[in-house]
Amino acid sequence: MTKSEFVLKLADQHSQLEVKDIKSVVKVMLNAMAQSLSQGQRVEIRGFGSFDLNYRSARTARNPKSGEKVQIAGKYALHFKAGKKMREQVNYK
Repeated sequence: MTKSEFVLKLADQHSQLEVKDIKSVVKVMLNAMAQSLSQGQRVEIRGFGSFDLNYRSARTARNPKSGEKVQIAGKYALHFKAGKKMREQVNYK
């Protein structure tokens, strides 16, 4: 599901709200989450899951084409862990 599809689904469920207002709310929410993560904070949405940053230390890798060694700098990687309610809903078939 894309962000546009998500906005349209919310608009269908809440016909009293205008699409432009829903777009604005979704944009503000996603920007707030990104801002918090960029500051090293954890984002948790109860029943859905949590977003956190994991640090991947620098390492030496190998270029598969030439075989030469390449240094890869350390970086932060986004990590999502689904909440219990989300896991149960996804695994229920």
